[in-house]
Amino acid sequence: MSASRRSTSLSDSSAEIERMESTGSWDDSLDWFKLEVQHPASRSVSHHANYKCLLEAERVVVEGHGVVLINTDEAGTLIVTNFRLIFLSEGTENIIALGTIPLATIEKFSKMVVKNQSAPRQSEKTPSQRLLQVIGRDMRIIVFGFRPKTKQRRAIYDGLLRCTKPSRPWDLYAFNCGPSKFTNANPKVRLLNECFRLLGKGFCSASIDMIDKGSYTLSNELWRISNVNSDYIMSPSYPFALIVPKSISLNSKTNNCLVASDEEVVHASSFRSKGRLPVVSWCHPGTGAVLARSSQPLVGLMMNMRRHMPGLWSEIEVTFVIVVAVLHACLHCNTDEKLVAALCSQLGGDKRGRRKLYIADARPRKNALANVAMGGGSESPSHYFQSEVVFFGIDNIHAMRESLSRLRDYLDTHGSTSSDGTLSLLRHGGWTWGGGNLSSMSASVATLGDSGWLIHVQSVLAGSAWIAARVALESASVLVHCSDGWDRTSQLISLANLLLDPYYRTFTGFQALIEKDWLAFGHPFEERMGMPTVSGCSDKPLDLSRQSSVGSFPSSPMRQSSGSSAPQAPSSSHAQNQYSPIFLQWIDCVSQLLRMYPFAFEFSSAFLVDLLDCVLSCRFGNFFCNSEKERQLVGVSESCGCLWAYLADLRSSEGRSHVHYNLFYSPLKHNGPLLPPAAALAPTLWPQFHLRWACPSEAQAGELEAQCRNMSLKFSELQKAKEGAEKKAKETTNAMESLSAELQKEKRLSSSAMALAKRASKESAAIKRAIQSLGCKVHFAGGGDTTVDIETNPMGITQESVFSHSKRESDGILQHQYNSDLSISISAVADDVVSNNPLDRVCGAICPSRSRDGGCRWPEAGCAQLCSQFIGVKANYDAIDSLSIYETYFDTREEGK
Repeated sequence: MSASRRSTSLSDSSAEIERMESTGSWDDSLDWFKLEVQHPASRSVSHHANYKCLLEAERVVVEGHGVVLINTDEAGTLIVTNFRLIFLSEGTENIIALGTIPLATIEKFSKMVVKNQSAPRQSEKTPSQRLLQVIGRDMRIIVFGFRPKTKQRRAIYDGLLRCTKPSRPWDLYAFNCGPSKFTNANPKVRLLNECFRLLGKGFCSASIDMIDKGSYTLSNELWRISNVNSDYIMSPSYPFALIVPKSISLNSKTNNCLVASDEEVVHASSFRSKGRLPVVSWCHPGTGAVLARSSQPLVGLMMNMRRHMPGLWSEIEVTFVIVVAVLHACLHCNTDEKLVAALCSQLGGDKRGRRKLYIADARPRKNALANVAMGGGSESPSHYFQSEVVFFGIDNIHAMRESLSRLRDYLDTHGSTSSDGTLSLLRHGGWTWGGGNLSSMSASVATLGDSGWLIHVQSVLAGSAWIAARVALESASVLVHCSDGWDRTSQLISLANLLLDPYYRTFTGFQALIEKDWLAFGHPFEERMGMPTVSGCSDKPLDLSRQSSVGSFPSSPMRQSSGSSAPQAPSSSHAQNQYSPIFLQWIDCVSQLLRMYPFAFEFSSAFLVDLLDCVLSCRFGNFFCNSEKERQLVGVSESCGCLWAYLADLRSSEGRSHVHYNLFYSPLKHNGPLLPPAAALAPTLWPQFHLRWACPSEAQAGELEAQCRNMSLKFSELQKAKEGAEKKAKETTNAMESLSAELQKEKRLSSSAMALAKRASKESAAIKRAIQSLGCKVHFAGGGDTTVDIETNPMGITQESVFSHSKRESDGILQHQYNSDLSISISAVADDVVSNNPLDRVCGAICPSRSRDGGCRWPEAGCAQLCSQFIGVKANYDAIDSLSIYETYFDTREEGK
């Protein structure tokens, strides 16, 4: 046996205690003196520090230093705030998750005294250990140890009492924090939008104005939305909008027109417990089959009335009362039968093909018969046309509460972080299994089976699968109820919805499902989850007491040491304790379906864990109170933050790579109903929830999923890098195309410029040849000046003249300036253009061979041979003859040929 094993445990095995008496004490694992040196002022509560771990509006109430978390032998600081019990590591002030728990998640806490047994040779008496045990609704049992001779445990305990049982509901953290950025849209609007979707009116959008005016009573061929319960008078636990058969109460006439009246609906509600009459929860869009829900019928009313008759009444009076009761019961029974029969309506109103109706009673048959004595009971198939009553045998809320308590004890006893500190030696490297020898393995497995939790989960799964199969395979309608229709009924109906409708397997659909079948239809979260009471009468103080689990603390008889544990908190009676993990069990069932169908759900198991933690913590107000009516009266949606907005904000931070998203989700793979066979409905422990505190390393059952998620993240990063590279490549391609277009434009401009330059060159060459043909010598300078030498000048002009040549590209005219006050312009123009050249005008004036139209016929005219006679210029006739100049001499196009 390891020497580090402590001398005393919380086990009730006296042999185990005797075996450990001589092996040390609790003090062996912690040096209290060192803690005293580190925190000399920790005997009293220190001034509250501003811890970085605090949330918005979270304030410190009390704190204690040098506290030991027995489960892991860690020392640190224990803080009570108005929202949580926080355990920070020594020195680093990092949050230790196991020792940090929201106050609303605490099911029970108690002070204990453990008497350490001194060794036989020790003369000094070892002081008793002051412990504080905290039992959570999230499957953890944690124990804190406090130094002797201090009042820190009392301060922490008193702080917990004040904060878990505030005198006013507004002292709860959810009201102090306020909506913040997680504002809560009106849940009635969301419920109405879901009703529109079920009726095929999804194109309609609900609004507060529509609700205030009562103008939401839409209908389709078979069903309609009724506002009969808009004031919550008919049934305080039902929602304001109900889907009922369209054929009910359409017999009233006003001006010969049928008017929808809810008179029959009101009559039918009096025949059901708590006024919870049969209404539609889901309808098949193709076949018209429905899932309906209600509470038990009051078939035992007459028997109950007769049993309570006063003995002094006369026989006539008793007979009269019985007759009245019979008539009253028969009247409302007939109305209830008519309403239930209308659930079997066929599309098109074909009564000959009326569908079959199954009435699914979630209770064991003996429990339903026992309820007759209290006025309840179950339906008789003979009174309901073409119906069949089926009992599912699911146990009541008390059995579920005790089952979860046993499962929690099993996990704490055989886990690696036992609250005992000695039962689980695996964390110390011990060779034993589960705190004992190998022979205890079979006993441990038997203990898990004795808890009954997995059997209960299987019962709920099997019942839901059976209901879904009747609707999907037989096109039958199913009416589900238990006693009051808000516990087992909610489990079965919502799971059947999840199996039948793929929409409910998405984030938005799952939210709509919970808000419809759990919140709107009045599952009493305040009682079942042990939440603080925020509703009540205004003329008396609100009851803010919490319900606690009977027998859960001390957690089980196995946990009690003889005379060593002294719980100081009273326990409530079995009948008064209404706490039960009904919603937790339903989430467990959803996790089992997620394990069986990993491609069918958009959300992951991590999302279910976070959702359940948020519900248990009461950080948000969505799950406060027991009904829609109570939440509206308290103004929860206006005063508190919204859980759905918080979860959506978490997902938006990382997108599809967030842990809440199911990596394997493939909506096309399961776009129809899920119908698991009975052999597949074999549940296992939910590792991410059940084992996360007792066996943290083994709880990583989602390690493969985590690795896939990491691979997905890397793939996403590579995909983003690829998209970035493709974007840059596209930008580069666009830039290259732009540059290519600019280059083509420049090429066109260059080609045009070259054509113009070539044309100008040809024109210059033609002018040069023309001038040279006249016997002139032309000299072109690099600066653009041209010198023309003329041999003879009969008009007395100087023989050597200098012309300045410049070119204008716009009109193709070459201008020459004569340096000695005479400017002569020589132009190369087409034949059809009249020249304005002064020399041409002089030639036209003195030329006798000029044509009538003014055109020059040179050199075919006679002036070509008599040139010197008329203009006094000696021509080079040999050059002229050799050129053979024609009429189109100056046409550049001819030159290019």
